[in-house]
Amino acid sequence: MDRTVEGYLAQLRQQLAGSDPALTQDALYDAEEYLRSALAEAHDHPAEAFDSAVEAYGTPEEIAASYRGAELTVRAALKPPAPRSNRSPLSRFFGVAADPAAWGALFYMILAFATGIAYFTIVVTGLSLTAGLLILIVGIPFALLFLAVVRAVSFAEGRIVEGLLGVRMPRRPRNVGVQGDLWTRVKSWFTDYRTWTTMLYMLLQLPLGIIYFTVLVTGFATSVATIMLPAIQEAADSPVIRIGEYGYLIEPWAYPLLVVCGLLGLVVMLWIARGIGYMHGAYAKAMLVGTVEQGQQWAADAATSQTSASSQSTAGDAPGGGN
Repeated sequence: MDRTVEGYLAQLRQQLAGSDPALTQDALYDAEEYLRSALAEAHDHPAEAFDSAVEAYGTPEEIAASYRGAELTVRAALKPPAPRSNRSPLSRFFGVAADPAAWGALFYMILAFATGIAYFTIVVTGLSLTAGLLILIVGIPFALLFLAVVRAVSFAEGRIVEGLLGVRMPRRPRNVGVQGDLWTRVKSWFTDYRTWTTMLYMLLQLPLGIIYFTVLVTGFATSVATIMLPAIQEAADSPVIRIGEYGYLIEPWAYPLLVVCGLLGLVVMLWIARGIGYMHGAYAKAMLVGTVEQGQQWAADAATSQTSASSQSTAGDAPGGGN
């Protein structure tokens, strides 16, 4: 194994290939934080310090197996009880009123309107000021600050998505993974595709938030108004449905039908919110974290880079390799 933090992380990513990308991000962050802290405390003999840190923390194979096992345990503990298979279609339809996923998605659709405005403002303002200030010396620090804010927003949005939509998102920030001077670290931020997909996600959150809020308000307002129409007509003692100069009086026999239609509309809106929450959760994970296929590609690239580095090191240590 390459006796560097980068080599360890490359092997750990390779061992976690095919796992949930959120799990991979958590494992990489924890490993990098531990190893770099251990090496920072050892000023002499970094190779021996690295071996001691790996011995105490665990090999990439052991850590990958540990995180996979812990993930299965947590999923089993947090998994909601399975619904009874013998329920009738009617009970399953109305059962959405007691489904936490539907209510979580409902609250997310309301929150998305506010976060969409905030995210859109951050990206548009940040990109505009960065482009305008790049000609000045203060432009580079501002660009770094803007990228740091984007990464922080990505992590915060992930926690919201996991809390309300139930989609597994990273519980640790993105690991640095690259050591070197400031330019090397900044370059890694720019070459990380998730930086740009996060910006795109933040921009698209505004129109999506407007759509979610509009669908929610329109659907629930229409359903509640349908339920309240009989009571409003009785209180006003006059037609409440008017088109132009004509008023339409609701017959008393139609009162129960209106109430039933309004209640059905509320249940249908919960199903719509549940579906939107499921689709947005998958979309958020793909944009903010990545997919399993992309994680496998990262692992393959990391293995290739590690093999290339090892070959160069071997060539340099061979007789005459330095000449």
